[in-house]
Amino acid sequence: MPPFNKRNGIPDRWLDYKAVGKRLPGTRFIAFKVPLKYSLNCRLPCSDVFGPWELLDILNKENQELGLIIDLTFTTRYYKVQDVPESLLCVKIFTAGHEVPSDATILSFKRAVRRFLRDNSDNDKLIGVHCTHGLNRTGYLICRYLIDVDGMDPKEAVELFNSARGHAMERENYLEDLQSGPKRSNEGIEESEQEPVRGCAEQRPSYTESDLDSREKWQPYSHQSSNHRNSDPRGMDHRSHHRPPYDAPRHSRPLLPLPPPPPLRPPTSAPLPLYQWTPPHPGNEWRSPPHREDRGSRYPPPHLERGPLPPHTQEHWRRGPQPPAPHRHALPRHHAHWTDESYGSDGPGRWERPKMRPPHRYNLRVNPYDSYPG
Repeated sequence: MPPFNKRNGIPDRWLDYKAVGKRLPGTRFIAFKVPLKYSLNCRLPCSDVFGPWELLDILNKENQELGLIIDLTFTTRYYKVQDVPESLLCVKIFTAGHEVPSDATILSFKRAVRRFLRDNSDNDKLIGVHCTHGLNRTGYLICRYLIDVDGMDPKEAVELFNSARGHAMERENYLEDLQSGPKRSNEGIEESEQEPVRGCAEQRPSYTESDLDSREKWQPYSHQSSNHRNSDPRGMDHRSHHRPPYDAPRHSRPLLPLPPPPPLRPPTSAPLPLYQWTPPHPGNEWRSPPHREDRGSRYPPPHLERGPLPPHTQEHWRRGPQPPAPHRHALPRHHAHWTDESYGSDGPGRWERPKMRPPHRYNLRVNPYDSYPG
């Protein structure tokens, strides 16, 4: 497992390369790996911190002045213009890794370099170029400029970059394209493609105590060997023996002392009385209500105890029990309705037997009392 991953934001194998190389002799190019913003540097030990301000410190010690930064990474998560000092100009050229840059990307790089050299012909400010590690994409575009614009031999350009950077280019497809590939056209190199952006950081960020605590938390990742965390047999961090490392198991962490238990309550002098059963009072005996048959005429019918019933229900109660209703699935009955229509030989206007009309076909409910007149 690599020491860094995408969760903490540190590029993979970022610590394996030198922070800044040397200036390429006879040119204004200088290569370095990507500087990290303040929130990412807090996760590194002090010896491995490298940001835009640390880049200026390194160059000032060598009496070099940086004027332009060309960012070739394919992301913006490592730093932004707000993290760059105001004395520097920035040009962002999104360049995909592991593949030879396109002609449009090469032309954009040439235009940015050409414009800076034209605007700063009266000084000796450097052009800083970086990708993630400051090696493959950076080396290819610098060598491509030296080959196409300055007319340098491809082999000589590659050796010049490797010696100044301190690391040799690793991608075989980049080396093969530089040495045996065709030269790219310089048409339109004098045109300006994008305006350089000036940094916005006015002062250097300062670390607080919480940042130092974060450094101790992330410091085990800064070592090449993954067994460095277990080098201390006590399971403690070698920089801070008063606390275990952040990834220590839960059972190995020191436990806080428990609070003292509360004082016990003094026992009472008088014991609690025991439970004694006492017979109920004679006046509190429960009496059951009289039975329904024993109520007499002074009690209303059971269905009237809840309150007065509607008139039609009271009339039904006076009529007494009625015949049971037919089953719901029984055949429907015909309702008897008298009419003045004549169907016999007596002529019209005579009353005869009732005409039986069936109910509606959807109305299957039948009144059971139609055939039982009250």
